[in-house]
Amino acid sequence: MYVCMCHAVTEDQVKNAIDAGANTPRQIAKGCKAGTDCGSCVRRIQVLLGEHGARPCPTARLAARLGLADLDAPAASAPAAPAPAPALSGPAPVVPLRAA
Repeated sequence: MYVCMCHAVTEDQVKNAIDAGANTPRQIAKGCKAGTDCGSCVRRIQVLLGEHGARPCPTARLAARLGLADLDAPAASAPAAPAPAPALSGPAPVVPLRAA
């Protein structure tokens, strides 16, 4: 199965990188470029790292920046939507055109 569609990296390639000693998404990216384009595969790479007992991320700050902190934790609630703009009452004002 493909992990990274941007660079056609398979799950086996990522697992081989982990077996070779890669233990962060960045180290995996150095070897096969997975996670270096759109980044949508970084979560799957993180899961594969966890399944193989590798250290998932070098620091919590990096994990938070990548949106990878606590993958097993429930997703945080979405931020509140902004308040709607106030409705305009009455017709729009008419601006007369000046004759040239």
